[in-house]
Amino acid sequence: MTDLALPASAPTDRIVKPAAPARPRRRTRAYLQAAPLTLVFLIFLVVPLVLTGIVSLWEYNEYEIIPALTLQNYLDVFDGCLSADLCTTVRTYLSTVKFVVLTLAITLPLGFAIAYFLAFHIRSGTVRMGLFLLCTIPFWTSNVIRMISWIPLLGRNGLINDTLRTLGLIREPIEGLLYSDFAVVLAFVHLDTVFMIVPIFNSLARIDRRLIEAARDGGASGAQILWNVILPLAKPGIAIGTIFVTTLVMGDFVTVGVMGGQQIASVGKVIQVQMAYLQFPAAAANAMVLLAAVLLMILGLTRMIDLRREL
Repeated sequence: MTDLALPASAPTDRIVKPAAPARPRRRTRAYLQAAPLTLVFLIFLVVPLVLTGIVSLWEYNEYEIIPALTLQNYLDVFDGCLSADLCTTVRTYLSTVKFVVLTLAITLPLGFAIAYFLAFHIRSGTVRMGLFLLCTIPFWTSNVIRMISWIPLLGRNGLINDTLRTLGLIREPIEGLLYSDFAVVLAFVHLDTVFMIVPIFNSLARIDRRLIEAARDGGASGAQILWNVILPLAKPGIAIGTIFVTTLVMGDFVTVGVMGGQQIASVGKVIQVQMAYLQFPAAAANAMVLLAAVLLMILGLTRMIDLRREL
């Protein structure tokens, strides 16, 4: 009986070690790439907000600012708001929200119409880009200059009143054209419509045209395609544009001061006046309340539209 040859056993000193995972290195690289933007975010947003919150808790008088913690500045903001009558703060916020609603009511359909025209009716990419850049031309000049340019048109002896009197349509100049709510809303629409156009255009440009063709082949009318296909897919752009316009109008004080003739109240105008009188703790408290109000409005918008899921 012959012996069977057994295979030689594999050497045990050669053990192949698994390669080191690349995930930690990728994570480190991602952190390094995000570090510059994070640093800018901290320096120019977080730190100023923290300092504003600290100053809002300080005391002050006619002569000095005292770094002592107090809630009196916030109590002064809501002074009288628990009574039956509307307090100054509530009336000021209602006036500001009124401008927000009126501005959104005009800029939203206007911005959507312009973005829709650029996205679906302009075939040439060069022409589309040229018209898109045309919308940004007003930003080449200062906001104040653009607002002042309305005064020769809307004044008592402005172009509109003179033209209407020449045509015999009016005998006396129309007083409500300038230094009124109408002038303020007109200036807001002039300044902020482009902030509604850009995000809506970006959303419309990303829509797959095959979806529209499929809806048309299925017998849907133009109105049905707009309501059931285009508008739902444009919700992220509409939400972002609404957030832009809301934050710009809520914090504005220059437009209200210039076009309102320093006679119309707004939250931004109150803060600007307090800073002019060196009441920095009171202005900081109003700024923090304004920030909270704007964040609540943005939170409400994001509750209606989940931007993370839509984008």
